Amino acid sequence: MVEVYELLTVMVSLIVVKLFHWIYQSKNPKPNEKLPPGSMGFPIIGETFEFMKPHDAFQFPTFIKERIIRYGPIFRTSLFGAKVIISTDIELNMEIAKTNHAPGLTKSIAQLFGENNLFFQSKESHKHVRNLTFQLLGSQGLKLSVMQDIDLLTRTHMEEGARRGCLDVKEISSKILIECLAKKVTGDMEPEAAKELALCWRCFPSGWFRFPLNLPGTGVYKMMKARKRMLHLLKETILKKRASGEELGEFFKIIFEGAETMSVDNAIEYIYTLFLLANETTPRILAATIKLISDNPKVMKELHREHEGIVRGKTEKETSITWEEYKSMTFTQMVINESLRITSTAPTVFRIFDHEFQVGSYKIPAGWIFMGYPNNHFNPKTYDDPLVFNPWRWEGKDLGAIVSRTYIPFGAGSRQCVGAEFAKLQMAIFIHHLSRDRWSMKIGTTILRNFVLMFPNGCEVQFLKDTEVDNSSGSNPDCCNG
Repeated sequence: MVEVYELLTVMVSLIVVKLFHWIYQSKNPKPNEKLPPGSMGFPIIGETFEFMKPHDAFQFPTFIKERIIRYGPIFRTSLFGAKVIISTDIELNMEIAKTNHAPGLTKSIAQLFGENNLFFQSKESHKHVRNLTFQLLGSQGLKLSVMQDIDLLTRTHMEEGARRGCLDVKEISSKILIECLAKKVTGDMEPEAAKELALCWRCFPSGWFRFPLNLPGTGVYKMMKARKRMLHLLKETILKKRASGEELGEFFKIIFEGAETMSVDNAIEYIYTLFLLANETTPRILAATIKLISDNPKVMKELHREHEGIVRGKTEKETSITWEEYKSMTFTQMVINESLRITSTAPTVFRIFDHEFQVGSYKIPAGWIFMGYPNNHFNPKTYDDPLVFNPWRWEGKDLGAIVSRTYIPFGAGSRQCVGAEFAKLQMAIFIHHLSRDRWSMKIGTTILRNFVLMFPNGCEVQFLKDTEVDNSSGSNPDCCNG
């Protein structure tokens, strides 16, 4: 009995010693490493919980602000089991964005997208899928093919919302996005198949930044299960249509008719990724933009004036927005630019160091993840009263630019968001149709961020009749159930 007790004592002692050694190693770099200052937190979990605390969506998180004061604009930490360098230095962010091409994926995100994903493999494969995407979602593709579909879907969903008296901005924006892309990918679908595909996308788990534990009940397990179902649905639909000789959507024609074709499995992975990236980002940014407009009556009034002017110049038969009208929405583009600026309180540059990198006197080993925050969006030397939502600050500026040293909402370099123009188009068309009505956002709507934008009380817009007073403090129980 004494021997067993002594053995257990020795084992516990060894575990404790190992644990403290692990903690020491995680907090202290090796003697030959000169890393930026910072703390690695606890073993494995690092500083993840503090990093992920919800915060005001229009302010940098306390986690970042406190560490800038303590360590300066560049510091090290540990998040989601990965070693991370965080930077708010715009010069470094732009240098990393332009010279480093490897995407900074945590293990959970790498699992979600898959190891054979062309978006995240070699520089060459990424360039190939970017070119494909630009053919559909670049300016020419939007003008010739996508814009009319987005316009019709937005008008249809907006009219349904007006009849109900309300709509959930994020939910409706997601529906529009999915229905548009599904048509471009698969062509005409049977109603039940289309409904299942749309439901699968809308119910896809959000919050991709997690610990990489693929065990039943964990978030990663749910994401991987949803991924498997989504890929199966897409593949089944595509193969069935090809076998029967039915036409696929424009996007698959572009993929399979190009000089550099890809396998069906790679094509389905590519489409899955495109859906996933678009659906996780644009609906949330749009909902935040509508909230900012709702809180600023002067902005709402100017938008109403601009879009009434566009409608007034049309005949009864001219219901669709033309490309020229879209390009004439000057104030709308100012609103979108300002919203993208003020909501960029998360990193917009993600890379992984594929070789040792020198930053001043620091040396960052290969394998560390880099997160660049757009601190320049909140620099008072560049933007007067940077925490104030003021679309008029963009007056006279190039509204088509999506990246500069003072503005990087879509990232920069070779990994700059390929769907930037598509996102801005969808936002502008949604604002156009909404601005033709009298509306308000439900009182109590709040926007938080724990890396992604969150709407704990929903993001419901309520339509007002001319004779109605604003009773937006209440919620219509029938809203957003359709």
